[in-house]
Amino acid sequence: MNVPESDALFARAQESIPGGVNSPVRAFRSVGGTPRFIARGDGAHLWDVDGNEYIDYICSWGPLILGHRPKAVLDAIASTLETGTTFGAPTGREVELAELIKSFVPSVQMVRLVNSGTEATMSALRVARGFTGRTLTVKFEGCYHGHVDSLLVKAGSGLATLGIADTVGVPKAFADTTIALPYNDLDPVETAFKERGDDIAAIIVEPVVGNMGCVPPAPGFLEGLRSLTARYGAVLIFDEVMTGFRLSAGGAQQLYGITPDLTTMGKIIGGGLPLAAYGGRADIMKKVAPLGPIYQAGTLSGNPVAVSAGIATLKYLKAHPEVYSIIEQRAAQLTAFVPQGVTVNRVGSMFTFFFQEGAITDYESAKKSDTARFGRFFHHLLDCGVYFPPSQYEACFMSAVHSVEDIEKTVEAIRSFEG
Repeated sequence: MNVPESDALFARAQESIPGGVNSPVRAFRSVGGTPRFIARGDGAHLWDVDGNEYIDYICSWGPLILGHRPKAVLDAIASTLETGTTFGAPTGREVELAELIKSFVPSVQMVRLVNSGTEATMSALRVARGFTGRTLTVKFEGCYHGHVDSLLVKAGSGLATLGIADTVGVPKAFADTTIALPYNDLDPVETAFKERGDDIAAIIVEPVVGNMGCVPPAPGFLEGLRSLTARYGAVLIFDEVMTGFRLSAGGAQQLYGITPDLTTMGKIIGGGLPLAAYGGRADIMKKVAPLGPIYQAGTLSGNPVAVSAGIATLKYLKAHPEVYSIIEQRAAQLTAFVPQGVTVNRVGSMFTFFFQEGAITDYESAKKSDTARFGRFFHHLLDCGVYFPPSQYEACFMSAVHSVEDIEKTVEAIRSFEG
């Protein structure tokens, strides 16, 4: 595919931006070639600066459940811009969004708005430590919870894509506050609590992992985490930045029937704009300043433009619950055909083509994938006008506006892959 404008922009970008990108996986390092510089999006499609059109299964890494430029969201943003962009003071929209979040996620009794998923997880961990008076966090290998210092330990996703085990720049003392254990294995978690339960403040987990590719929880795994944290007085944090409002209206916790103590949310609640949140039990959240002694703040937190986009998105999902059956049906149709030597994991509208045979249940099994073959697959799809994530270790996302024709064209492209 001829992409001279993207080539030129990427050359310029590398002179001013590290690696030419503002988030590492965008650089195409693991698949090779030039990243496509996007000119515009509409519905389920993207156009790059060279005029090439793609069916988009990245959906801005998950937020665009209604596709690009949904009218309800654009109208809400335009209306809000008539009144201003930011005030650094409370607005009624913040209250409305908080109430909407609570109506979707019953475990969230109080909620604080922030600007990114990283902020949400960083803040939730601080609150868990402050609430329990303990210092240690249990996380799982291959789960990514933002670029929080203490959580960049076997963090999957972008680090796995770039071949970085743990990031430079994180003091050992920070990393030592994190216990990284295999996902989907309760025995090491039970051992950790037996040995250090009095020091463990929280377990943080992606209830369905999206950051080593899509990996669902094994039967009983989430239930076991809930039981252990309750027994030892630790806080169970579900990182639903990716899964929240996507796997079901109430996220993964509704899908699997598990009630966490705290939940982090992002992506979809911003309607395509930078917005995230953390929330949960009222007795825990009341420890957050100004009610309590745990400090967290943000100049643009609750930004009215982002909040208005989030309200419009959640209101649409509430009024159109059929969205969830539509996107799951479309995703099932797309993943029905599997190339030889490939395993597909799918939960709802999230899915990953792993280039290996056998079950992928954790980080160690995900890492056995043939990344070189995935790279050939990625470029084949790109040449066919299909835009998958440029990494074996990321999930694809379906939107409500992917058409039957889009799915059929994608399946045809997958079937024609001979690599």
